[in-house]
Amino acid sequence: MSSYSLFCMGNPLLDMQVRDGEALLQKYELKANDAILAEDKHAPIYDELVKNYQVTYVAGGAAQNAARGAAYVLPPKSVVYTGCVGDDDLAEQLKAANQREGLDQVYQVKKGEKTGACAVVITGHHRSLVTTLRCAEKFDQSHLSTPEVAPLIEGAKAFYVEGYFLTHGTASALEISQKASTSGKVFALNFSAPFIPQFFGQQLGQVLSHTDIVIANESEAEAWATANGHASPTDLPAVAKAIAMLPKSNSSRPRIVVITHGAESTVVVNGTEPESPKIHPVHALTDDQIVDTNGAGDAFAGGFMGAWVAGKSLDECVEAGHKMGAMCVQQVGPQFKWPKVNIL
Repeated sequence: MSSYSLFCMGNPLLDMQVRDGEALLQKYELKANDAILAEDKHAPIYDELVKNYQVTYVAGGAAQNAARGAAYVLPPKSVVYTGCVGDDDLAEQLKAANQREGLDQVYQVKKGEKTGACAVVITGHHRSLVTTLRCAEKFDQSHLSTPEVAPLIEGAKAFYVEGYFLTHGTASALEISQKASTSGKVFALNFSAPFIPQFFGQQLGQVLSHTDIVIANESEAEAWATANGHASPTDLPAVAKAIAMLPKSNSSRPRIVVITHGAESTVVVNGTEPESPKIHPVHALTDDQIVDTNGAGDAFAGGFMGAWVAGKSLDECVEAGHKMGAMCVQQVGPQFKWPKVNIL
């Protein structure tokens, strides 16, 4: 059980996807391409989706998506994931999806609680995510010390945590990131959504000091830059460099910052390397090839982390991320092609 290479942690959610959701955007005051936590005014949206739309249920949760992506490219028993679920049908659907992709999980299960859900409102090539965490935000730090989980943390080579988890689980993220730092292991953090650097900047800063790999998209990077008074928030290479140069507890390992930009180029800064920042072009798909962009960033992160764990070069890690992202947007939701395609 202690032989997993990659240990991932986040908020397990079941995605409820609907198409042609323009009326929903207007009704619930949602942006076409955004990710938010549900407020009281959004509460009715989940029942409305079931009642008035054709819902596609897809296993979700940012880190869980990325973990399934990493599991897809790695040998069996390479990746394990933890988070908090209820003892309900939604959790069973998540387990079944994980099993299909070869991802093992060590969920904390809260009896009588509901598993988190995410309304995914798709309009064209955009997706608006409205998340109700439910018991996902009741994850107990003590779960990391249980006989089932502690050996997995001890045995892992690398760790991956989503930014969303910092809305409630900073202490758990800090525990894992500090352990990784002191033992010379790799800790990766995804910003996940613009509201994390905007409203959870203090929590993000705490964990960033122990972070070896940062993954973000252009809007998340811009949000971080704006929140931190950066002179040019839209200058992605400059922002990536600024994040890379932040203080770091394990100074022997340069921080790597990866900023994706949809079909635009991906920016990579590797500490103080002379060639940084490096720009990696994306092999863009045609409009008719794109089915659904939901989960594409997580798929990139999964491909990147899978390649990293497999010992690939940084360039190869980015290429694996691009391939997984491209594969994902040609499916409905964060899913991958079967039979398996060799990515690495």
